[in-house]
Amino acid sequence: MKLSEFNNHMPEELIAEHPAKHRDEARLMVLHRKTGEIEHRIFKEVLEYFSPHDLMVFNDTQVFPAKLMGNKEKTGARIEVFLLRELNASNKLWDVLVEPARKIRIGNKLYFGLDDSLVAEVIDNTTSRGRTLRFLHDGEHDSFKANLLSLGHTPLPYYIKREVEPEDEENYQTLFASKEGAVVAPAAGLHFSRELLRRMEIYDIERDFLTLHLGLGVFRKIDVEDLSKHRQDSEPMEVTEALAQRVNAKRDGGNRVIAVGTSVLRAMETTVGMNGHIKAFKGWTNRFIFPPYECTTCDALITNFHLPYSTMLMVAASFGGYDQVMKAYKVAIEEKYQFGCYGDAMLIID
Repeated sequence: MKLSEFNNHMPEELIAEHPAKHRDEARLMVLHRKTGEIEHRIFKEVLEYFSPHDLMVFNDTQVFPAKLMGNKEKTGARIEVFLLRELNASNKLWDVLVEPARKIRIGNKLYFGLDDSLVAEVIDNTTSRGRTLRFLHDGEHDSFKANLLSLGHTPLPYYIKREVEPEDEENYQTLFASKEGAVVAPAAGLHFSRELLRRMEIYDIERDFLTLHLGLGVFRKIDVEDLSKHRQDSEPMEVTEALAQRVNAKRDGGNRVIAVGTSVLRAMETTVGMNGHIKAFKGWTNRFIFPPYECTTCDALITNFHLPYSTMLMVAASFGGYDQVMKAYKVAIEEKYQFGCYGDAMLIID
């Protein structure tokens, strides 16, 4: 398929700047992929579509406060630093993006904190905006890391234009986030409140976790019309042996497996074998899923409404069928559903 086929004509005013007041009270569109039927519900009603001993798989990655503001040595110029990932813990090396990049060269020093308590030196250029920083800190790694993250802010997606607010630290994190490493939240999981998770237990709907640390690559602009030529950025992930056995047993036994988010679906499809079973895996994935790819690892997908041309939209269209998903997006726009990480949700189910 072609990139141009994924323009869903979403008006910018439909991008949610804030989440619903309560996590589980966003709107929910239900798309039945066998019939094309569409229902309009509230997210906390999602459990009505599942049975006891069905299994929901969540992404337990934890977003860290990746945005810092620093001052350049001598000039004092304000520089935004976006932490991408730690490259070497012992040497305190980080892969980062800097803005404005034109002002930062190898050898420059950046100072962070009200009292310039943290200093970093630029030691490499990786891309037009990318740099490698060595943080100059003589203490233990744990104290350095705590100091670094205390200076950071929640990395809201680029399409949210407002300033970060204190509430975003909680709102832009799932309740079950436990493994630090993401700069993008798995948005579908943001809709699950403590009350909804308790109701899952009451209804005997089971849950388990995999880890995929979402990077900025999910937002990277696709610059080729032929999607087969696009290369997805690699991200670290883990599917444990226990999860693989549990998912395979559920599907073999006739229970449904629900992927909560396109990241979960991508991770499971990364590990799938010829028989549709998934395998344990720990490493990196650059799996790029777009129609007419056939997803075989799960029976339902919970996802948000995604922006035009996004890779997440392509994953959803692969699972639900291109024509039906794009038709559902047309309905969503007509009904003024909210888009983006803080927006409304879609359940795609048979």
